[in-house]
Amino acid sequence: MNIHIRKILAAALLVATTVHAGAADLLDTVKQRGTLNIAMEGTYPPFNFKENGQLAGFEVEFAKALAQKLGVKPEFTTGEWSGLLAGLQAGKYDVVINQVGITDKRKEAFDFSAPYTISSPQLIVRKDDKRVFKSLADLRGKKLGVGEGTNFADMARAVGGIDIKTYPGSTEYLQDLALGRIDAAMNDSLLIPYIIKKTNLPLKAGAPVGQIEESGIPFAKGNPKFKAALDKAIADMEADGSFAKISVKWFDRDVSKPPVAK
Repeated sequence: MNIHIRKILAAALLVATTVHAGAADLLDTVKQRGTLNIAMEGTYPPFNFKENGQLAGFEVEFAKALAQKLGVKPEFTTGEWSGLLAGLQAGKYDVVINQVGITDKRKEAFDFSAPYTISSPQLIVRKDDKRVFKSLADLRGKKLGVGEGTNFADMARAVGGIDIKTYPGSTEYLQDLALGRIDAAMNDSLLIPYIIKKTNLPLKAGAPVGQIEESGIPFAKGNPKFKAALDKAIADMEADGSFAKISVKWFDRDVSKPPVAK
C-alpha cells in the first residue's frame, strides 16, 4: 500500500470515528425535539384502537405516561403491523409500542426496553365447572375451542388426543363454552379478561399453558442512554403504582407479572 492511499484511508477513518463519536444518543434527540414519536397499529383492542376517532387502549395510556416520565410529549403514528418494524428500521419514528415480542431474531435488528407485559397461552373455562384442567394434557378426550388461524390449534394438536374445534373468533367459541358445547377454550392470557368482560358470559380464566412470552419497546441499536431512560421510566411507573393502575383498568390485573390461574 503506497503512502498516498494510506493517508486517504487514515483520513476516512478519522472522519468516521469523529462522526460516530459525535452522533447523538436517541435520548438527546428526543429531549431536544420535545416529543417521543411512537408507532402502533391502532386496530388492536384492548392494546391500541380508535374510539370516536381518538386512539385509546392500554398501550396508548402506557405510552402517554411513559413520555411524561421522559419529560416529553407523545406523538403517535398508526400503520399496519407488517410495516411497523420496517418503519422503525428506516427511522420513521423512535419506538414501536404494539405488543412486540422480545425474540432473539428481533434483537439482532433492535435494542429493547425492559419487558412491560408478560403473557402465555391460557385456558378459559366455565365459572361453575368443578373440573380442574391444569394443562393441555388434561384435555385429552375433551373439546377445546380456539380461533381459526391461531397457533393455539397447533399447540393442542402437538399434545394429541384433544378434540379441537376452530371458530372465526372469540365470540363464537365463548358462546359455545358457556352453553357447554365445548369443555374449554384457549387464548392469550392478556386478552382473556377483556374478552370475558366484553361478552359478559359466566366464564373465568383457567390455567396458563405453554411458554411465557415477554413484550418490550424496540428502538434503534446503539442508544444506551435512551435504553437506560426507558427502563427507568418503566421501573418508576411500576414503583409508583401508575403502571398497575393502567393495567388493571384494561386487564383486571398487573400484566407486568406472569399470568396465574384463577
